Order: sequence, then C-alpha cells, then structure tokens
Amino acid sequence: MLLDTRVTLGSDIGNGGRANLRIERRKMARCQYQNGCLFVRGKRRKVWVARWREDVILADGSASRVMRSVVLGPVSEIAGRREARRLLDAHLSPINQGQYRPEATMLFSKFVSECFEPGVLPTLKFATQEIYSALLRKHLTPRFGDQRLCDISRIEVQQYILEKLKQGFAWETANHLRNLMSKVLGTAVGWDYLAENIVRGVKMPERFLKRPHQFLNVDEARRLIAACTEPTRTIVLLATMTGLRIGEILALRWKRIDFIRQTLVVAETCYLGRFGTPKTRASRREVPLSPAVVEALKAHFSISADRNAEALVFATRNGGPLASNNLRNRGLRSACKRAGLPRLSWHALRHTHGTLLHVQGTPLKVAQAQLGHSDLATTLEVYTHASVIAQREAVNLLEGQLFPSVPKNAVESGSTEEAASPIN
Repeated sequence: MLLDTRVTLGSDIGNGGRANLRIERRKMARCQYQNGCLFVRGKRRKVWVARWREDVILADGSASRVMRSVVLGPVSEIAGRREARRLLDAHLSPINQGQYRPEATMLFSKFVSECFEPGVLPTLKFATQEIYSALLRKHLTPRFGDQRLCDISRIEVQQYILEKLKQGFAWETANHLRNLMSKVLGTAVGWDYLAENIVRGVKMPERFLKRPHQFLNVDEARRLIAACTEPTRTIVLLATMTGLRIGEILALRWKRIDFIRQTLVVAETCYLGRFGTPKTRASRREVPLSPAVVEALKAHFSISADRNAEALVFATRNGGPLASNNLRNRGLRSACKRAGLPRLSWHALRHTHGTLLHVQGTPLKVAQAQLGHSDLATTLEVYTHASVIAQREAVNLLEGQLFPSVPKNAVESGSTEEAASPIN
C-alpha cells in the first residue's frame, strides 16, 4: 500500500518532494508495525529487558513518541530468547494492531489544577465541590501530585487507601478518596489523556465504623424535645418526626408547607449559606407531617417576621438561612446537656427517625421514601439500628412463644430455679 502511494505521487513531485515522501513513509511504517528490541541487563542478577516506542500525549496536549523500557523477568525464569520474544510480542500486540491509545505524560497536580478543577468541579453541587477541593488539597495532590498520570498504578492506589485506614481515617473518608481519585482519572480517560481508569479495580475492605452511629430511643427523644428552646425545639421536632437532613430543613420555605394536607415538599437544600438542589433525585420528595409537627409549625409561623411564601421557615433577622453549626453548638448541644444526653449531631436525629420507624415495624420501602434514599440498602444498613429496648422486647416475645408456661413473676423476682425448671 505504501509502495503504491509512492509511485502515484512520484510523477507529480520533484526530487525534494520524493525525499519528504520517503521520510513520511518511514514514519508511517514505524507507526504501523514494530518489532522492538531485546537485551540482557545486569551482572549478578541478569534480566531480560524489552524496549519499544510508544505514542504519548505531552503536558501541552501535543503528541510525541517515547522509548518505553520494561523488565520482562529474570533470565533464570525465562526459557531463552524465544520466550522473551513471546513476552515482548504480547506488549507490542495492541500497538501493532492499532488498539493502543496514547497516554498522558502530564503530572497529576497539573491535570487537577488546569483541567479537573476548572472543568469538572463547577458542574458538581456546592457541598461536593467543597469536600472534593479539601480532599484534593490535603490528601491526593500531596501524594500523587508529582507523578505522571500514566505512571499511577492500581496497586499504588489500593495501598494508599489501606494506609489511610491504618492511620485511623474513617471508612467513609477513605471511600471518598477512592471515589474522588476515580473521578479524576475517569475524567482523564474521557478527555483522552489516559486509556484506562485504574481506580475501578481498587477495592474497599468491609465497612466498619470508627464510632457507632448515634440515635435516640423514644424516651430520650421526648426529653430532648422538652429541653429545647425555640427555634431549636421546632427544628428538632421536625427532624425527628420527618427524617429531613438539616440542610433540607434550613432551606425549607413557607410555600412548600401545606397545612391543610399536612405535608411538606423537599425541593431545596442549604449548605454553608448556599442554596442548591437536593442530594439525589430520590431526595426530592413529599413528606407527611404529624399533627404535633403541624401545630409547632403553625405556632412558628404566627411569630415569624416574614410570612411571605418565598420566605425561609427558619431564618435570621435579615431573612437569610441559619448556620447549622451555630444552631448545633448553641441550641442542640445545650439542650442535650439539660436533658442529660450525650452531645448529638443533627444527623443523629435522622438516624433516630429511621430507627424508630424500623422498631415500630414500618415497611422498609416506606422508610426509604421517607428518608429520601436512592438505594434501599442504605436505609437498611445505615439508618436502621437495633436499640437495646427493642432487642429486649424481641427476646421476651420469643420466650413467650417458646415457653408460654413460664411464670413471668419468676423471672422478675430473680428466682433462677423457678425460671429454669419448666425448661428442664
């Protein structure tokens, strides 16, 4: 094919043109097929080394060719040059068959600062932007910043994630780092800087909690609500009875509360004073309100400075959103202290709602819709917890079915012999 091209063009060009054509022909031939080279390196521990040329993408986006050198293995383990040639051909096969995609020599830090941060971060939710920026600045860029994108390996990322867990980082944080790394390298693949996203093969160990999730039983929830002052009391009541996230509560507007139908619509969220859409599509939901919550919201409406439909339900004097951290530190945790409860986060009330629904036998699908989860497994595995009281009631119920003749007062009085005799 190359010969035919040379002959056809030869009648139309001069000697200089033929010289240029020969150069172009050599370049085309080299791109289509190459044999590479083999040689033995080392004195004490001899190894077979293979070399070939590969196309790469430079930091400025232009294409170039580089010499790639790979150690195939020790001479003692490879049965001669023929076996070494077979291994080299396996490396060359994608290149010679036209299946190889050039990889980028751009540094990880350069790709993040010049491509990912200006091109991808702005497309994400504000809360996600803040979290990703912090993780890149504090963790990923210091570790991988000086490496080329094409040199980062799967085992290297796997070891990095496991090392973070050994250092005491929460499972969720390590998983965030893995997902963010995958997002960055996935973008590099989509923008033709890499051929493969190696993070897709990185595995997370079995999930474990650095500390157990907090939640309240019915009595503790009552005590907390009674110990709160306004507007914290209404917020705590709303969070406990609906399972709304604190950002969803702080972004709630009067127009989205229907006092007649006793429902509210979650259509907005607030994070660090910035408004945005709910976390997921499933988070856009209509939530039923109990009579107690409706009365509390009506009372709050009657004393609100701004009752306009667009006004926030819980707002500052200037009409802006309340700060969740200040509200937690000054309102929620002060109430916890008065109620004799440990310090709680806002998310503990969401866990409380999910757990209390589970204890009373609410179908899992209903709880999922109430909490706004996209995945049913999240509702079951993360937001439903077995309380000690519920476990005790379950054990007592099982005992009543297995041993109906056991006198209840025998166990209550602590008489071991009377309680044990019917079983024997």
